[in-house]
Amino acid sequence: MLSALLPLVYIQITPELLTVKNVKTGTTVAEIPELAISTSAKPRILAVGAQARLAAASEPATVVNPFAHPRTLVSDFTGAEQLLKYRLRRVLKPFIWRPSPCVVMHPMAKAEGGYTQVERRAFREMALGAGASQVFLWIGRPLTDAELLLRRAPEGPGEWE
Repeated sequence: MLSALLPLVYIQITPELLTVKNVKTGTTVAEIPELAISTSAKPRILAVGAQARLAAASEPATVVNPFAHPRTLVSDFTGAEQLLKYRLRRVLKPFIWRPSPCVVMHPMAKAEGGYTQVERRAFREMALGAGASQVFLWIGRPLTDAELLLRRAPEGPGEWE
């Protein structure tokens, strides 16, 4: 019952686009999933999304897409977790006390043979590390806001964990 009061965030992941949506407010951020990481002695994130390439052009940095790998959707776990953390902050309203959101992770890239147990766990762990209180994994077609608000498996093909 308490989970109904938590913010609900729907995250769709592809190598080309990361979409993070606060289902209750409709706030959505959709950008290329890239990070600019400084190449100094103490690496730090300089920029994310479309700003990453601009930041890398102005100072020494490496641009990384943590969701681009030929065999799997997650190529850089730490980078992916940091990118999700940044995006979650953008879609959740700033409060003095911000409750941790309930997150529905939706990897949308087609994995040959499906996602392995290790990949499924990686998606959950990165969302928890980014600040989620609860994580659900959805493998299937894109979900509607109504289906997400019901927080149960929708009709039709798909897998809800």
